[in-house]
Amino acid sequence: MRNALSILFLITLVTHVLSFGQSASNPFVVVIDPGHGGDDSGAIGTHGILEKDIVLKVAQEMVRLNRETDGALGLYLTRYSDTLISLSDRTGLAKALKAEAYVSIHCNQAHRMEAQGIEVFLPMDTERFTEASLQLANAIGLNLNHYLGLKDRGVKAANFQVLRETVQVCPSILVELGFLSNGVEEEYFSKRTSIMAMALVLLETLNDFFDEGNSQ
Repeated sequence: MRNALSILFLITLVTHVLSFGQSASNPFVVVIDPGHGGDDSGAIGTHGILEKDIVLKVAQEMVRLNRETDGALGLYLTRYSDTLISLSDRTGLAKALKAEAYVSIHCNQAHRMEAQGIEVFLPMDTERFTEASLQLANAIGLNLNHYLGLKDRGVKAANFQVLRETVQVCPSILVELGFLSNGVEEEYFSKRTSIMAMALVLLETLNDFFDEGNSQ
């Protein structure tokens, strides 16, 4: 992993985020969905790191960075603590807020411990917001690879409920940040600087997405 690049990215990007988009008085509404929670731990790493904890930390860091840099996004989380929220409640939040983007965050797991990298999923069998969802998905994979050195496994389609029920509202994607079953990636996720770096990449990518005119 590119720890040195991650630190450099943190230093340079914080000031760059300030330059974007819509004013704080009229922010773009984005729902960030940290997967799992409560009794549902999600993937479990080889040294016991839990998916539910990693994705919540990334989401909380996105909120903190967005607030401290007076960012252009109105970020709302589907959960702010270690609680289990139903899938329908997660998607219901996006509908109630009339969100302009929905990003569900996860970590992966595989029997093959060598498996590594990012996967980004789009909703299946729909044309609504497909182009915008694809643009956001491609950008997230590209930026996580370019800035942090995480392997980009590409964009795929899936019939996940959280995508199926939000794509009628806004561009909708699900991001698998990496494999907790891979020892190298699990170690990377355990570091505070890595959490900050991933959060910044996601936040920056969303800012770019809206700055390029992809709001509804």
